[in-house]
Amino acid sequence: MARIEPFKGVRPSKELAQFVASHPYDVLNSEEAREIVKDNNKSFLRIVKPEVDLDKGIDLYSKEVYQKAKDNFASFLKDNILIQDETKNLYLYKQIWGDHVQVGLVAGASAQDYQDDIIKKHELTREAKEKDRINHIKAINANTGPVFLTFRQKDEIDALFAKVMEQKAEYDFTTDDGVSHIFYVISDNELINKIRDSFKRIDYLYVADGHHRSASGTKIKIEREKANQSHTGDEEYNFFLSVIFPDNQMKILPYNRVVKDLNGKTKEEFFNKVKESFIITETDIKEPEATQNYCMYIDNQWYKLVAKEDSFDKNNAVDSLDVAILQNNLLDPILGIKNPRIDNNIDFIGGIRGTKELEKLVNNKKFIIAFSLFPTSIEQLFAVADSGNIMPPKSTWFEPKLRSGLITHLLD
Repeated sequence: MARIEPFKGVRPSKELAQFVASHPYDVLNSEEAREIVKDNNKSFLRIVKPEVDLDKGIDLYSKEVYQKAKDNFASFLKDNILIQDETKNLYLYKQIWGDHVQVGLVAGASAQDYQDDIIKKHELTREAKEKDRINHIKAINANTGPVFLTFRQKDEIDALFAKVMEQKAEYDFTTDDGVSHIFYVISDNELINKIRDSFKRIDYLYVADGHHRSASGTKIKIEREKANQSHTGDEEYNFFLSVIFPDNQMKILPYNRVVKDLNGKTKEEFFNKVKESFIITETDIKEPEATQNYCMYIDNQWYKLVAKEDSFDKNNAVDSLDVAILQNNLLDPILGIKNPRIDNNIDFIGGIRGTKELEKLVNNKKFIIAFSLFPTSIEQLFAVADSGNIMPPKSTWFEPKLRSGLITHLLD
């Protein structure tokens, strides 16, 4: 039984929403963020990447950065750039990207559900990134970046979402990446209760994107629970900001790989080793058309790689992932990349950047070889999470990304 709760959202007025809404904190570097905010002092990047208002070169994890986030958030509230709703609401967030449409419920997700594995995970988290999110949440006493959750689609929830969308949207704008963002406020208590009850009939929610945000939100809940002798489980700190989408609306792009050198091997030696686990043919195709297929780019030529059946265990939820097959049969044994999380010989390129970016990186001699992968499916994600296992790093790239700033959740 999944618990979701309404909350008094902090959000921009209708006329300011498109100026406030920003990219997530973790998809831009500081320089890119500085460039955006120089022409927009209302950008939510000033809160989620507050270093943009400090000297270049500042330690991104310094106390000054978190204090600036706190100051900027307070300023946004004081200047009515952000305003808190007077009642507890649920919200609906619809995104349109070309012919792709996804509609998610904005709600407080239960940190206790996260602890109890009702909210399932598929990635490891890093302590440094968790600590950063914890410090940021504590500084402003709020969740600013929504966790992207998903669930197995249910007709009754689709019908409730459709009912909400009969009303006029609160926000409706399109960003420069071509994504339309349409936002609804659900204030009717009867409809709120129907939605809450429907989610109580869902066995599990799954973290699609935002493992560090959900983990840090849960650690803050545990800390405050211990410090509160009158803890009931209903306090706002028990919930973290989330947007929850049905699985049949998920769009997952591949997470491609580029490698700097061949681990001391000649090209011929490298190809001979690859042929032990893969069938290789030259091709003009740059993106694989099926699972267990790969496209490899080296020396201005694309190659098709097909994994041999004896190179992986098709009954193992993790080992049968395309990213795992490549790691276990090529990146590790041939190129010596034992731990891709920390190895400087490899980098990861989100599928949104396309194969032209792979060609560019190799042609410019920054990398020697690139691998274009078939995207992980939502069913594979569920299978890994349900088995209690963890995916290899950089297995999924979800698009479109959720904009920050449209809604913020205060912890009290």
